[in-house]
Amino acid sequence: MSETEFRQPTLSRRHILLGTAAVGLMALPRWAAATPAEAEAVVAKLAGSAKPAASRIALQLPQIAENGNSVQFSVSVDSPMTETDYVKSIHIIADQNPYPEVATFYLSPANGKAEVTMRMRLAKTQNVRAIALMSDGSVHQAQQEVKVTIGGCGG
Repeated sequence: MSETEFRQPTLSRRHILLGTAAVGLMALPRWAAATPAEAEAVVAKLAGSAKPAASRIALQLPQIAENGNSVQFSVSVDSPMTETDYVKSIHIIADQNPYPEVATFYLSPANGKAEVTMRMRLAKTQNVRAIALMSDGSVHQAQQEVKVTIGGCGG
């Protein structure tokens, strides 16, 4: 018998990596956009019985995002940020991203200012909302449409 007849097949690092990648790709979910109705359900869950008012909150977004991979936004809420009157949380919701809840920021009077700035990904042209939940139970909302020319969430 020759030496090649008894030789065990070996797996190279390349074979292992390719196999792992193939299994991982099969396990990935298909990207689907949320619907405006799903975004409304998120807002309803956050607001509870309160009706969101269009005051005290400002949302700043570009009207046109040339690349949805990085869209900067800022939200500010007019609040004294005292122990009795402050912003508890700010929620960012994108109507047609794979997951409508983009970000949540929790605040307290120690923040001194109710203002946040961040970047997010947007899959395609859609409405973006900012919801502010206040310590007195009131809810404030601002909304703006962003036109996306190149999608950032697989779209």
